[in-house]
Amino acid sequence: MTLDHVTPRLGQSAYDRRDNLVLACKRCNTAKADKPFLAYVLGQRARAENLLRYGQHLSEGILSILRPMVGPDWVPAAPPAHRPPRKKQRFGPTERDGESPYLDTDSPYRKSA
Repeated sequence: MTLDHVTPRLGQSAYDRRDNLVLACKRCNTAKADKPFLAYVLGQRARAENLLRYGQHLSEGILSILRPMVGPDWVPAAPPAHRPPRKKQRFGPTERDGESPYLDTDSPYRKSA
């Protein structure tokens, strides 16, 4: 992840305010370069689709610019199906394996059977 300037900085430190910075992957940040936000978005329909899909927090003005780009028949894709949680990995033997080198030692922290 990188920090991208929504309004290009072009050597001006006044644009280094946090309300002008957003997270962007390196590929998108490089593609946007010093283009203004709308010039970048208007360059590809897929960008407008992604902003409509994930950018419900954006201003209504931006969303109203994006809607005509994707067309009236566009419907956001369904969210991905829920994946079951992954099994936790075990590292090394446990007492249940019967292979622990600590099973035979008397430890004050082990419960007596």
